Amino acid sequence: MKIKELGEFGLIDRLAERIGEKEGLIKGIGDDCAVLDDEYNYTLLTTDMLVSGDHFNKKWHSPRQIGRKSMVVNISDIAAMGGYPEWSLVSIAIPDDIDVEYIDEIYSGMLEACQSYGSTIIGGDTTHGDILVINVAIIGKVKKEDLCMRGDAKIGDRVCVTGDLGKSWAGLDLLRAGKDGYTRYHLQPECRLEEGRKLAHHVNAMIDVSDGLASEVNHICRESGVGALIKKEKVPISKKTKEAAKTLDKDPMFWALSGGEDFELVFTIPEEKMSFIKDIDFTEIGEITEEGVYLLNGEKTELKGGYDHFNL
Repeated sequence: MKIKELGEFGLIDRLAERIGEKEGLIKGIGDDCAVLDDEYNYTLLTTDMLVSGDHFNKKWHSPRQIGRKSMVVNISDIAAMGGYPEWSLVSIAIPDDIDVEYIDEIYSGMLEACQSYGSTIIGGDTTHGDILVINVAIIGKVKKEDLCMRGDAKIGDRVCVTGDLGKSWAGLDLLRAGKDGYTRYHLQPECRLEEGRKLAHHVNAMIDVSDGLASEVNHICRESGVGALIKKEKVPISKKTKEAAKTLDKDPMFWALSGGEDFELVFTIPEEKMSFIKDIDFTEIGEITEEGVYLLNGEKTELKGGYDHFNL
């Protein structure tokens, strides 16, 4: 079987079955971070790899933006668990045609993100490669009572999302088409670290939007053994994203459901706790049900979509 036939998440499941669980491991493969027990808190570990041509393009990303993004995508995973980042390890494969000044700027972007979100680079590895590849691993912490995982959604929970969706893929499609417009967020994304920590004490399940809303809701439902009903008209899409869709004759809802890299937070929360969420920009978009994951738009259809690295 080819990897493309199995798909990204099928491959992850296959590897998880072989690896199994270990003593002291609260959560392994299958969430935004691995979770280890310690005496007072839980330790969070996450890692992401960025590959030139797949996750960034040197034609329109500056080296500083590449470095910053490599940190943000990992810190967003920490945010989804309700935690905070502490230490970072950076490994980078550098091709022959890149000069020292370019690498300096990549690390400037990393350090800028670390300063913004409270992490420190403490080591890593450098090597030669045919294309530029950056891998960042982050170690963080979360209070035991605040740990959020994908598998804790409860029937009756409200499904909510911070901010708005589709903006990153809107920018990517504008750049690919050589059009002016709302490209800033794709080039320099942010994550919801502060919001994640505020939400952690109240929500049941949480995940960050790295692969599109449809994918993330399905992850929550699969891990929690529940269903969901998402109301299409409630999915938040900004005016700027809609303008980009009009320029390109695209469907902004496709970007929201399947685009990814918005790094917003999708969370489920009991209705009685909704009033506890203060000073956070979020939208209620649906509810957790007993079974089936559906999009409601006059009629119910299966909620499909999401980015898969091996099925492009």
